[in-house]
Amino acid sequence: MKVAKLETRPLVISLEHPIRSALGPIDTCGVVLVRLHTSDGVVGENMVFTLNDRRTRVLHQMVDELADLIVGEDAGHIAGFWSRAWKDLNFFGQKGIPVMGISAIDGALWDAAGKTAGLPLYRMLGGAQDRVPAYHSGGLWLHRSIDELARDAQEMVEAGFKAVKMRLGLPDPAADMERVKAVRDAIGPQVKLMADANQGLNEAQAIRLGRMLEEYQLAWFEEPLPAWDLEGLARVAQALDTPIASGETEYARYGFRRMIELRSADVLMPDLQRVGGVSEYMRVGHMAAAYDIPVSSHLFPEMSIQVLGALENAMFLEYMPWFSDLYRERLEIQDGMAVVPQRPGWGFTFDLDRIAHLEKRGR
Repeated sequence: MKVAKLETRPLVISLEHPIRSALGPIDTCGVVLVRLHTSDGVVGENMVFTLNDRRTRVLHQMVDELADLIVGEDAGHIAGFWSRAWKDLNFFGQKGIPVMGISAIDGALWDAAGKTAGLPLYRMLGGAQDRVPAYHSGGLWLHRSIDELARDAQEMVEAGFKAVKMRLGLPDPAADMERVKAVRDAIGPQVKLMADANQGLNEAQAIRLGRMLEEYQLAWFEEPLPAWDLEGLARVAQALDTPIASGETEYARYGFRRMIELRSADVLMPDLQRVGGVSEYMRVGHMAAAYDIPVSSHLFPEMSIQVLGALENAMFLEYMPWFSDLYRERLEIQDGMAVVPQRPGWGFTFDLDRIAHLEKRGR
């Protein structure tokens, strides 16, 4: 079975409500949809995106430029494609948009492989569990008032989630602590609470705030420092009792290997788009397992559920439904657990009619 054609399609999605984190405001996403056609008529799908539709054309072009490494090649030789692409992109650097381009095609190849075999990806990848704990990450943003945070958190728990995540990063650490206290009081002691600083602090600020928050029993303190400061992050992790989670902005196994060597995080959070797709996500997940380190996911819940279902050290699925309307199917949450679909491939397929409607509305 050969790859006959790689089809890409840009799309702009507006968030239901503009949001704000320490990284800044977000109101739209630029999406590149990928549909990989095989000689047997199977279509593998995937997507990558940009925040606020910034540089979407660059990402789109990168995916298109990589087509010459896969069209006409064996669709089942996914590791072969990954190796060729990694070597081909050496001159441009093996972080950032080059790796995102690899991820876009790698995921489409895996979806096609699953559909060809008639198996969900998590079973093709080894199969560890058919349910993964999920935390709601689609709210509790920095722009919400304390009263709004408390109400939003209660609604998430009422919807069946047993873990929620809020954002930090205000100039005054006392204000951040007040917000964490309000959410903890709203959800009670049994619901797990994560807090994400979105890289908005320096080392001293992170240690100070982290110590202030110890009494609220956070499940983790996420990305307190800029992504490139792995040494500083290791010192923060050593200074705090609260687990540190990080890795959504790290690239490929080599970046995560360095995180593990430095002990920069207690929980690794590969992002399917940045890590290098399904292939590299699994390599990172197994490497983490060798050091007894749990992994969580970042965004892409409809796709991340499959790789997490294949890892015995999967800790949580991040539920962030930014792109859920692109699919015909819906992710099922039962008693705080995300259910791994048993449908072939990702288990989710693009709703092309809905996508056409979004394109028309965006013109």
